[in-house]
Amino acid sequence: MVTQTQSLADQAYERLEALIVTLLLPPGTLLSEADVSERVGIGRTPVREALQRLASDRLVRALPRKGIYVTEINITDHLALLETRRVLDRLVASRAARRATPDQRMALQDCHKAMQQAAAQMDLAAFLREDKTCDTILEAASRNPFAARALAPLHAHCRRFWYRYREGHDLARSAQLHGAVLEAVISAEEQAAEDAADALVDYLMRRTREALDLF
Repeated sequence: MVTQTQSLADQAYERLEALIVTLLLPPGTLLSEADVSERVGIGRTPVREALQRLASDRLVRALPRKGIYVTEINITDHLALLETRRVLDRLVASRAARRATPDQRMALQDCHKAMQQAAAQMDLAAFLREDKTCDTILEAASRNPFAARALAPLHAHCRRFWYRYREGHDLARSAQLHGAVLEAVISAEEQAAEDAADALVDYLMRRTREALDLF
């Protein structure tokens, strides 16, 4: 029974995170546990566990006697998030380059191709789905569960940011920078993976300022 409850909580978390990241539950939305349970089709106990995780990730906030509030996107917080992500991305990329299995490297190759295809078709939704898949593989390949757990919500916030500020997003350039990280990991080049991770975060910080006219 415990395993089943945990599995349902994981499912609820994944479904809720997707709704929040893709702005189907936009910032400022106020919901009750019953509303959330109905939206994801899962009972209230697993949903409550999922909401606790999302609150820890700072994607929602519980408001006493009011309900569950989907957090706003704050530019100052987002820039601080990217500063933190830089450190963790470097660690995960270099460790993945060192420790990834042959199957994981092959999966990253497939993911890289799918991301390039999505960029060529200017399909942001597909691009960000592949981005999440790549992130999940890299985090597993790093074999550092502490870094992976800290990094996963930061990536979710970044994906939500790009859904919100999608106009003018250069998918081709983004695909190139993501691809450099993946190619270095696939080739087991640790320093190149770190350098590519830095270049990607540099781009994300620049695009964040450009999106909000903060030069």
